[in-house]
Amino acid sequence: MTPTELAAYCLAKNGAYEDHPFGPASLIIKVGRTESRPGRIFAQIFQLNGRDMATLNCDQMTGDFYRSQYPGLVARGYHCPPVQQPYFNTFPLGGALPDGVILEMADHSYQTVVAKLPKAVRHLLAAEQEE
Repeated sequence: MTPTELAAYCLAKNGAYEDHPFGPASLIIKVGRTESRPGRIFAQIFQLNGRDMATLNCDQMTGDFYRSQYPGLVARGYHCPPVQQPYFNTFPLGGALPDGVILEMADHSYQTVVAKLPKAVRHLLAAEQEE
């Protein structure tokens, strides 16, 4: 899967939007923006040492599962503080992992972040999806 394909998949999710808070080299995809608050990050696509990479949110158990299934490919969020690392997975793009696995992780990331949004924002997202 290419960075463009992952970005398109994530941006097609309800309420998802692109942001660049860390500069133009990193594509950050968020969900849950309202007039009074910014959204929360659920996907990060960037280059590390010339290699296309992605970081996705997860719960600790799911993160451990993917890291155990794909050792050496899926790692704890490399750029996160140690206390947050179990809740993020970083992995290479470009064919090292099956596309289906990446899409599963992206879906899980989106669902994990949406579940942590305030109830009112979750209701807004649900209403938009029904339209």
